[in-house]
Amino acid sequence: MVFSAVSNNSLPTPVRRSADDPYTLAQIAEFGLQADQLPRHVAIIMDGNGRWAQARELPRIEGHRRGVSSVRTVIENCSRLNLQQLTLYCFSSENWKRPLLEQKFLMQLLEQYLIEERAEIERQNLQFAVIGRREALGESVNREIDRTYQTARDNTGMRLCLAINYGSRSEIVDAVQKIAKKVATAELDAGQIDEATIEAHLDTAGMPDPDLVIRTAGEMRISNYLLWQISYAELWVTEKCWPEFGQVELFAALRDFAQRQRRFGGLSN
Repeated sequence: MVFSAVSNNSLPTPVRRSADDPYTLAQIAEFGLQADQLPRHVAIIMDGNGRWAQARELPRIEGHRRGVSSVRTVIENCSRLNLQQLTLYCFSSENWKRPLLEQKFLMQLLEQYLIEERAEIERQNLQFAVIGRREALGESVNREIDRTYQTARDNTGMRLCLAINYGSRSEIVDAVQKIAKKVATAELDAGQIDEATIEAHLDTAGMPDPDLVIRTAGEMRISNYLLWQISYAELWVTEKCWPEFGQVELFAALRDFAQRQRRFGGLSN
C-alpha cells in the first residue's frame, strides 16, 4: 500500500485500490515463511510513538499520527497471510494518566481512524471487534465503533480486534462479576465454574488465544494486556518504535515464531 505524506491535521492518506489477493504459497515461501507455521492470532503492543517523535524533536502526538501507517501495513500483511485474528493495543485503561491534551488527541485520532479506515476494512473483508470498557470513550467514538461494526457485519476475513480503554485486570474483574450475578440468581452453580466459564465471560469470548505477542520499543513487560489469554503465547520484542515497524519487522517476528517449540507445559517429542 502506498501512502501520501503526513500533514499536521490528518492521518497519512492511503491510496485506495481494489482488494489485494491473499499471498500465494510461493510468495509466503519467498518471505521465508511457511503457511502451516503461521500463528492463528497475533497480538501487538504498539509502543514508542512518543519516544520516536521526541527523538526527532517532534511533538509526541506526531508519533501517534505517524504510527497509523504502521497499523495499516501490519493489518494488510496479516490479512493477506490469512491469519485468523490480529489484536492491537490501541489505548489502555492506564493511558488516562497521560496529559489531558494527549488523551484528547488519541480519542480524536481513534475517531478519525475509524471513519477513514471503514472503507479499507470493507475492502479487505475484515471482521471487526473491540474489547475494553467502551462507556468511557464518549459518544462520538462509540458512534463510529458501532458504524464500523455495521459495515463489517457480513465480512468473513481476518478479525481485526482493537483493544480500547482495555485493561486485563479490569476485564477479569468484569467477568467475575458477571459470573457472580449468575450464581446469585441460581443461573449457574458455583461448583460448575471452570476455565471455560471464565473464558466465556471475558471480552474475548469466542476468540482464539494469541499465539504470538509482539511488543515494540524494546520494553520487556506485558502492561496488563490479555493476561488470561496469553498464558502460552510466544513473546517477541523489537527495539524499533511503532512508527518504524513495518513488513520487514513483522515477517521477522513470524519467522522467529516458526522456530519456537511450543510445549504448553509438556515435553517436546
